[in-house]
Amino acid sequence: MSEELRERIALVAGGTRGAGRGIAIELGAAGATVYVTGRTTRDAPSPMNRPETVEETADMVSDAGGEGIAVRVDHSQPDEVAALIRRIDSEQGRLDVLVNDIWGGDRFIDWGKRFWDHDLQGIYALRQAIDTHIITSRYAVPLMLNGTGGLLVEVTDGTGEEGYRGNLYYDLAKYGVVRLARGEAHELRDRGIVVVCLSPGFLRSEEMLDIFGVSEDNWRDGTSDDKSTDRGHFGSSETPRYIGRAVAALAADPDVRRFHGRALTSGALAQEYGFTDLDGTQPDFWGYIRAWLEAEGKTFEDFIDTVLG
Repeated sequence: MSEELRERIALVAGGTRGAGRGIAIELGAAGATVYVTGRTTRDAPSPMNRPETVEETADMVSDAGGEGIAVRVDHSQPDEVAALIRRIDSEQGRLDVLVNDIWGGDRFIDWGKRFWDHDLQGIYALRQAIDTHIITSRYAVPLMLNGTGGLLVEVTDGTGEEGYRGNLYYDLAKYGVVRLARGEAHELRDRGIVVVCLSPGFLRSEEMLDIFGVSEDNWRDGTSDDKSTDRGHFGSSETPRYIGRAVAALAADPDVRRFHGRALTSGALAQEYGFTDLDGTQPDFWGYIRAWLEAEGKTFEDFIDTVLG
C-alpha cells in the first residue's frame, strides 16, 4: 500500500463498476479518501441491471488501504449532485481529485442502425456521457478551487484521433468528452486545477467478462485468432485497475501540469510512469491497434465496421 495520496480527498463519479471501480480502488491503495457514487446500491438497482454496487466498491477502497465512502447519486440530477458536494464540503472541507466516469449509455445505442434509422433514444446516451459530466464539474470544481489546486479527470473511450466509432451517438458521446476536457482545461488554465481526458484500452470490465463468458482468472479463454472479431483483439485488453493506476500516478505527480488539456491513454501512461497491470504486463491497446492497422493496410473505420459486422 502506498501513502502518496494519504491526505487527498477524491470523488469518483460513476464508480460502481468498470473503470470507475478500478480507479476508486487504486486511489484507495494510494491512501486517498474516496467518495464513490453511482445509481446502484444494495437496496436499489439502477436501469443498468447489473449486480455491482457503490457499497461494494467503497468496501474495496477501504480494503485496499484508503477510506471508501459510498453515496447513491444520479449525476443527471443537479440537486443530487449539489447535495453530494455539500456533504463532501461539510465532512472534508476540500476536494482534491474529481474523476468523471459516468456513462450507462450503452443500452441507448443500436449498433446496427445508421443515424436516420436509429431511434432518437440515442440522444440519452449523449446526456449520460456529457450532461452528467458537466453537471458534476459545475458543482465540484468550486470546492476544488477553495483548495490549493487539484486534478480533474474526464474518462472516455479513445482520444478523439482514432476515427469514426461506428455509431453517430456513440461517436458524439465519447469524443464529446474529449472536447469537454479541453474546454474545462482552457477555462481552468490559470486556476491551479489540472484537467486531462483519459481512456482505457480494451477494458475487461465485469460486463465484458460476462459477455465473453469468462472470468478474470481465465479471461484468455475468450480470445481468438480471428482478427475480424472483437475476440481476436481481446488479448491486448486490460483490467479496470490499470486505468486506476494511471489516475493514481497522475494524482501523485508533482509535475502533472505538463499533461494539462491533453487526451491520454492508460497504456501510454504506463510507459510514462512505469506501472503495470495486475499481471505485471503493460498492455497498450491503442498502440497495438495502430500498429495492426498499419500492417494490414486498414483504417480505424475498417476495423470498427468489421468488428461490428
